Amino acid sequence: MGNEDLVNEVLSLKRERNAVILAHNYMDYDIQVVADFIGDSYDLALRAMETKAEVIVFAGVRFMAEQAKALNYDRTVLAPDPGAGCTIADALNADMLRRAREEYPNAPVVLYVNSNADVKALADYIVTSSTAIKVVKKLSSDVVIFGPDSNLADYVAHMTGKRIIKVPPNGKCIVHASYTVDMVREARAKYPGAKVMIHPEAPLNVLRMADFVGSTNQMIEYARDSGYDEFVVGTEIGMLNALRIKVPNKTFHPLTTGPSAKCPFMAMVTLDKVYRSLRDMVHKVEIPKSTADAIREAFERTRKLLEG
Repeated sequence: MGNEDLVNEVLSLKRERNAVILAHNYMDYDIQVVADFIGDSYDLALRAMETKAEVIVFAGVRFMAEQAKALNYDRTVLAPDPGAGCTIADALNADMLRRAREEYPNAPVVLYVNSNADVKALADYIVTSSTAIKVVKKLSSDVVIFGPDSNLADYVAHMTGKRIIKVPPNGKCIVHASYTVDMVREARAKYPGAKVMIHPEAPLNVLRMADFVGSTNQMIEYARDSGYDEFVVGTEIGMLNALRIKVPNKTFHPLTTGPSAKCPFMAMVTLDKVYRSLRDMVHKVEIPKSTADAIREAFERTRKLLEG
């Protein structure tokens, strides 16, 4: 089946199944074309709550589909490739987190949204890369347990001045952790008029060289709303698809095009797998209701803290 036929088949199946397709900003262009919503993982799970769709197809890695299920527990959630994991999420397990709680019993647990469901259920607060600093600043405790991304933890510590206990001490994204100061220097030399945007999962010494540090959604907002016309994008290379769709009148360059530019787990999710998952209603995401309830409670606690 050709790509155009596949797109049409997916669009037809969406109507037939009363389904929505959520596509992470890192997805390939053809998946973003058929998606109802494009964004970061938490934003997408919230957007799904606003629809009347009976079926949610999450084009992203496994923890994202789990999260959509937790926040939309009565819906059918499909993961086109349930084997698509995440090096950040898979770096932390529940036993590690329990040990950290025992060692620092008075410290709140703040978990990055890039966590697996069983671990998320143990969190006091769940944050995104755009809310992590805001949440930690608002907490009364000067000591905070934070995981699983150690680079984001370093950035939060740098921006808040608080003592951050990293769990685990070395959880990292294989894409962002590979960024170097030399990559930024080379990009600035190649595109001297461009503003450099970098995701906070990158090392702190790299973030210090950026013109803008932010989540994928924040990058879109910055590119769209700023007066600048050219940008170097320091995050997974699929992000250029989202930027070119949502900010079509501006120019974007990847920080690197090397082997590390593409997340191999995101690449596992293809338009063909989206089609087959929706056609056959396979790879349904299932998590215990108690886990989903705990995750929703942590998200609600986080929302109230941010609004308070």
